Amino acid sequence: MKIAISGKGGVGKTTLAGVMARILGARGHKVLAIDADPDSNLADAIGVEASKLKGMKPLAQMKEFIEERTGAKKGDYGSFFRLNPKVDDIPDRFAVEKDGIKLVVVGDIQRGGGGCFCPENVMLKSLLSYVFIERDEYVIVDMEAGLEHLGRGTTEYVDALIVVVEPGQRSFHTARQVKKLSDDLGIKNLYIVGNKVMNEGDERLIRENLKEFSFLGVMAYNESIMEADRQGVSPYDMDPTIRVEVEGIIDVLTRGVK
Repeated sequence: MKIAISGKGGVGKTTLAGVMARILGARGHKVLAIDADPDSNLADAIGVEASKLKGMKPLAQMKEFIEERTGAKKGDYGSFFRLNPKVDDIPDRFAVEKDGIKLVVVGDIQRGGGGCFCPENVMLKSLLSYVFIERDEYVIVDMEAGLEHLGRGTTEYVDALIVVVEPGQRSFHTARQVKKLSDDLGIKNLYIVGNKVMNEGDERLIRENLKEFSFLGVMAYNESIMEADRQGVSPYDMDPTIRVEVEGIIDVLTRGVK
């Protein structure tokens, strides 16, 4: 199953991605996690040990590697470069591993001028196309709020686009923007997960405002998640409540994806 997770900054999409990866790994599945959010916090959400991250460089910062694969220098936006760079070795060559999960960190792609047609972005689009189409495993991609890294040739292989929201209008607005982009790209399986839900009223607010989405479930407001962040550990290892909630979300998703 190939899953992309989006949402407004701070809503908890990285928490969902990390705990989901850990649960699938614990169930014995091979999991490839791609951190495509510029904030690059998925390693913490998964619980990758600091020793494994030492010296690790995000893909977007590998100047020589990007130049070698695309034929264009990083930040050189006016030149010609390859639109289909070799990427099939990246998941195995640059991943760090944790409990059956392979993690590849993309990092922040600096956009030149007003657009995003740059070697780094082409590299990421090619990587996502490859992992969605060719890899025979669970793939979880922690996206930023936009979907610019997903091209039309990629999206038909996305089994689920999950938008994480909190009970608030700004978060709902972002979700609607993501839906518009997903409609333009032809993504059919669009889902919503509520986070920081404190009561039935919060869940009802989410459901009533985002009726156009399929609803997977909620993650309750949980002080343990913030404590996990303070301690630099995965929420999966901090509180069994979040594990139970995300297991339920995965089960609903699995039943809904054909």
